[in-house]
Amino acid sequence: MVPENSKITVGILFGGKSAEHEVSLQSAKNVYDAIDRDKFEPVLIGIDKSGKWLLNSDSRFLLNADDPRRISLNPTGAQVAVIPESRGCMSGAAPAPEGLPPLPKLDVVFPILHGPFGEDGTVQGLLKLAGIPFVGSGVLGSAVSMDKDVMKRLFRDAGLPCGKFLTYRLYDPLPFFAEVITALGSPVFVKPANLGSSVGISKVRNESEFSAAVSEAFKYDTKIIVEEFIKGREIECAVLGNERPIASIPGEIIPTHEFYSYEAKYLDDHGAKLEIPAKIDRESQKTIQELSIKAFQTLCCEGLARVDFFLKDNGDVLINEINTMPGFTRISMYPKLWEATTDAGFSYTELITRLIELAMEK
Repeated sequence: MVPENSKITVGILFGGKSAEHEVSLQSAKNVYDAIDRDKFEPVLIGIDKSGKWLLNSDSRFLLNADDPRRISLNPTGAQVAVIPESRGCMSGAAPAPEGLPPLPKLDVVFPILHGPFGEDGTVQGLLKLAGIPFVGSGVLGSAVSMDKDVMKRLFRDAGLPCGKFLTYRLYDPLPFFAEVITALGSPVFVKPANLGSSVGISKVRNESEFSAAVSEAFKYDTKIIVEEFIKGREIECAVLGNERPIASIPGEIIPTHEFYSYEAKYLDDHGAKLEIPAKIDRESQKTIQELSIKAFQTLCCEGLARVDFFLKDNGDVLINEINTMPGFTRISMYPKLWEATTDAGFSYTELITRLIELAMEK
């Protein structure tokens, strides 16, 4: 327990080995800038692309911090590691550079990590072994939500509406495009099964595009999924809570690119318009909020998640996917949705506080 009237030490864990490394750096900067300094003492722990954990000072933990295309982790931090069953202690794996703070004892960790080796249950398992409370879903919820194939099969088995898809593994016979479009129609989307932020995703209309898209997706994972194209509005809803989660008002993504790509999400300030709240009827809003909570609970999620939907012209609502550690960049939907939810609204700082409280309650 944290002594009364003392600050809670929060380890902000960011970076990581996945292709979403740079997104994580942007998210961490925003969380660090917005965290309530009267309640929390943030400790910056960056994971570089090789997997090293680096304790950084707050003065210059990022290089090119204001340029999403060039942002990078400062490599000069002291290398550290979490000690299993340590209740929050860390050890130095190498001598600390002069000027860095002493190794901290962490009360809670906020793992602002996106994609494999961070959002998929791996880091969650390590923190659980170390006895450190952490923001977000546990091992199971993180793992099944990261794998789009498993996620969609669980949604389907729970009776939740989602689009048609096919799954292929690296050593399976390569699918014929004709077979794919017979099953799913055309065009289709090809995606790595375990990744996010639209990395490795291609929209495919013909056989040559399909072959290139499959090769691209297999660069990031040994399993890929091919999804039917669903013509509909892209609606997102934020979920917050543990045993009794609540849903925000829905918002709409209106891409200016052909689809909501990595560049549209994180590099181009004008890559998409965020319509908050979404201009949808009350019945559709209620359906989306209810399905968001059902999806969250079906996958055993905790703390937070963003659920993405397609709203078709005929009013049908289909779940696209769930994200257990959505982006916290300055143009990210998750914090913006909660700021605009009037009956349970949270400012950016209040949202971070609530997420840390949920982690410690859990």
